[in-house]
Amino acid sequence: MSRFVLPLSLCLLSQFAIADDQLLDAKSLAKAAELRDSALQKNEATNLLESLTTEIGPRMAGSPANAKAVAWAQEKFKALGYDKVYLQPVTHPVWQRGHEQAEILSPFPQKLHITALGGSVGTDGKTLDAQIVEFASLDALKAAPENSLNGKIAFINKRMERHKDGSGYGPVVAGRGAGAVEAAKKGALAVIIRSVGTDSNRLPHTGMMRYDDAVKKIPAAALSVPDADLLEHMLKRGKPVTLRLDIAAGLTGTYTSYNVIGEIRGREKPDEVVVIGGHLDSWDLGTGAVDDGAGVSITMAAGAVIGQMKQAPRRTIRVVAFANEEQGLYGGKAYAEAHKNNVADHQIGAESDFGAGRIYSFGAGVDDKAWPVIEQIGSVLSPLGIVTEKGKGSAGPDVGPISALGMPWAELQQDGTDYFDLHHTANDTFDKVDPKALDQQVAAYAAFTYLAAESKMDFGTAPKVEEKK
Repeated sequence: MSRFVLPLSLCLLSQFAIADDQLLDAKSLAKAAELRDSALQKNEATNLLESLTTEIGPRMAGSPANAKAVAWAQEKFKALGYDKVYLQPVTHPVWQRGHEQAEILSPFPQKLHITALGGSVGTDGKTLDAQIVEFASLDALKAAPENSLNGKIAFINKRMERHKDGSGYGPVVAGRGAGAVEAAKKGALAVIIRSVGTDSNRLPHTGMMRYDDAVKKIPAAALSVPDADLLEHMLKRGKPVTLRLDIAAGLTGTYTSYNVIGEIRGREKPDEVVVIGGHLDSWDLGTGAVDDGAGVSITMAAGAVIGQMKQAPRRTIRVVAFANEEQGLYGGKAYAEAHKNNVADHQIGAESDFGAGRIYSFGAGVDDKAWPVIEQIGSVLSPLGIVTEKGKGSAGPDVGPISALGMPWAELQQDGTDYFDLHHTANDTFDKVDPKALDQQVAAYAAFTYLAAESKMDFGTAPKVEEKK
């Protein structure tokens, strides 16, 4: 038991006992501290992640390896002692990658390292040769005159900035998602983008893009960061640059995968649930260690630690290994659809999908009346180096759809300083993960999840998020 946490917890209890008799008691807080300290010693998440990346490896949605990953998750949930393990069907389109090559034909012939973006069409079984036109951003591309790209290839050359919280992602990812549509509107034959990443490796970052059925579908690919630099340097010399693309890719039908779900049944209110999880699928370039094998392993291990307690918490703990997050949040959307009529039973949810870095911040979207309990939970997380911050954070990707229906959320914010060095690349492998950082996260998720499930507090409804105009 921590000698630091218990006195602080008692102080919080004293502060709020008069205002709210639903606060966590000292015994529950002490158990959570013991659970936290025990989880720091188990290495269970590292063992799970090593197994997933070694025995399954890359597991892109719709692939045979993805089906093996579903079976792997079922087996692990059972071996970890979960009370109930079951599958929830998730049907989605299947996109497949074939070969992908790019080279500068003139004025300085060189091969480039590219990867097709998820959802992209190919070059129709032939090579595509065209002059490059550079744009500093998606907005610059949108501002280009009509027909100005006829017969050419658009190059969106916007750099991503490195930030601990990953805030550099939003300003650049729009070019990946909408670049093909906007380039096609101007007459382009294809679009290439500077990879959405912060590394300097000659490894391109894939990721999902989208088409508009009213606009011609053109191939879309990402250049590695060094190759984007190379192309930029060539263009600065003022001579026309001609690129050759040869890409095989496209949709091949539909497939039914599954959300894999494990439950630790609550002793008093089994119909009320606390949901945690990560997504089981990955892209095909690496072995999906940080995105999101780590998240699946962390949350599976956290639930298992709670399941080993002599007495289960009041509420049910539900751990979900979500299907096909990468290509459209299909697992999260299917979960929300399946539970749209019992959202009120979902007390709170949290998702680990930001790599394997240590958790440094804890926030929640709950009713104000429930915030004192969040602060109590935060007091148990504090010895792990985690600061509780009101008014910060958001629901994770796969818990987002049901949170949008009203489920309260918590965010255990990870240090993502180097996350986008690895994100969606061949470098996303097991060796990049620090086992001690995984242990810290399991400890945090176990303490949070146990206390949320043990609490008598109704966490209310997720605050409405106003749409940006």
